[in-house]
Amino acid sequence: MRELEAINRVILIVLDSVGIGAAPDADKYGDGGSNTLGNLAAALGGLHLPHLALLGLGNTASIQGVPPVTRPRGNWGRMQPAAAGKDTTSGHWEIAGVILQEPFPLFPEGFPPEVIEAVERAFGRKVLGNKVASGTEIIEELGPEHMETGYPIVYTSADSVFQIAAHEEVIPLPELYDLCRKAREILQGKYGVGRVIARPFTGTRGSFKRTANRRDFSLAPPRDTILDRLLASGREVIGIGKIGDIFAGRGLSRTVHTTGNLDGMQKTLAALERAGEGLIFVNLVDFDTLFGHRNDPAGYARALEEFDRWLPELWEAMEAGDLLIITADHGCDPTTSSTDHSREYVPLLVWGRGIPAGLHLGDRKTFADVAATIAALFNIHWPGPGEGFHTLLAAKVE
Repeated sequence: MRELEAINRVILIVLDSVGIGAAPDADKYGDGGSNTLGNLAAALGGLHLPHLALLGLGNTASIQGVPPVTRPRGNWGRMQPAAAGKDTTSGHWEIAGVILQEPFPLFPEGFPPEVIEAVERAFGRKVLGNKVASGTEIIEELGPEHMETGYPIVYTSADSVFQIAAHEEVIPLPELYDLCRKAREILQGKYGVGRVIARPFTGTRGSFKRTANRRDFSLAPPRDTILDRLLASGREVIGIGKIGDIFAGRGLSRTVHTTGNLDGMQKTLAALERAGEGLIFVNLVDFDTLFGHRNDPAGYARALEEFDRWLPELWEAMEAGDLLIITADHGCDPTTSSTDHSREYVPLLVWGRGIPAGLHLGDRKTFADVAATIAALFNIHWPGPGEGFHTLLAAKVE
């Protein structure tokens, strides 16, 4: 038996919220029956995702319009969340090898007076809102008052977030980001939400529109992730999309912000042209932000089909020694009455030019199997959780 060919670069793409069926503990989260891909496909009479199907997506689960293939080009499986919670930060941290034992705090009644008072002192002005709300609805509700007073709009959601909305002509972006940093310093400990999010918008009364200048300010991971270990080993770690925000800049040699899925895909190709040995970690956010949270199955499907059409271009750009891993961080089933994330398995699709194909990677017990696999491929000591699936690939090499 010969060795698995050396891997020089891993391209890890997170399709934000593209879950593939309720996790075993979904009922505890109110998500029994959630199945982002399965329910979406059923609602629309099928999905057209031929390239994801070639990788084994239809072999992983029953998805109308995405049948299993006899000889998949990739290797397939699915991963179960082990971390407490079902949010973006905990999902990405688990992929990178940090499993949270306690979920981030939620504030379904808004933030307590002591938090708002501290925030207002730090901001030097009052805030509006302080309630659970839809981002598009609250700017229509409070946008005119915000423009008259200059007071930022504060709101939260079913996720562990502290969101600050402001019109770009009233509070310029650098100032809005500075307000978020001040809020992040305050929101620690029992008030330590997973993310403080800048939500800039433009427009006029009745036609306000959120812009692509959103920024997330996350807590820093409590322990080293595989990103930290790769960077310490001298490898390059490039974060594309929200990755830099999610990891608070930790473990990254370069951060590339994006304006949406298409921009993220283009910047992934650009990174491939010049990246050295290491990891290109990509988040494609539109599935979640634009379509999952807004219960828009048709838009969600269009975004999936756009990604699927792009895949051959990515394959062509990849070289021998490159490994592609496609997965997700949680679900956000657009067919349910909830607009919240859903507790789901996520797909695991693996492909490379010199990598064996047609292998079922099974149901993995944690997203951290990705971190363990990357560590093993780069011969990095990994004391964290997870069981690498590289051994399955190597076992197939004869």
